[in-house]
Amino acid sequence: MLSSLRRALAGLFWRLSRWSLRSEPVPERSGILIGAPHTSNWDFVLMLAISWRLDMDIRWLGKHTLFNGWKGPLMRALGGIPVDRRDPSRVVNDVLERVGRGEVFHLVVTPEGTRSGDGWKSGFYRIAREAHLPVTLGYVDRTTLTTGLGPTLELTGDVTADMDRVRAFYADKSGYNPALRTEPRLRSEPGDA
Repeated sequence: MLSSLRRALAGLFWRLSRWSLRSEPVPERSGILIGAPHTSNWDFVLMLAISWRLDMDIRWLGKHTLFNGWKGPLMRALGGIPVDRRDPSRVVNDVLERVGRGEVFHLVVTPEGTRSGDGWKSGFYRIAREAHLPVTLGYVDRTTLTTGLGPTLELTGDVTADMDRVRAFYADKSGYNPALRTEPRLRSEPGDA
């Protein structure tokens, strides 16, 4: 019942919105879903509309303070996993345990954040490699008012080659707020000064 309610709400959103949804097929097994360029908190609304329309079970990471008080049950119901930034390594272990138990979900990760501007965090790459999960490239492009899911990649372990494929996909994607877009480059990528 909840799934059909979500699909109905998403259908209404897409009918009323100026944004268009364009998506490649969603993998049926667990995976990482990149949300980029992540330049606005409106990306969250678009992510929910995409996942509900495509009937995807998603999880997303949020700072633990978002889960305090009355917001906690709501955030968890929307797929949130609290992250205590004092011990972020626990997140990787938590995700690996969930996958190991057979849970099927797509973990939404926004590797650039909304305020950093100094490259992407590599957590999505580490989780995908350690758990042998595919990475689906989700996007927001204000210049065309389109959003959705692009190709799904199997990471090879060759960080530069993998990130070159990621960069090629996002090269023409502007984000919701194009002035805040960050080039897809891991902070720890080989060859960086």
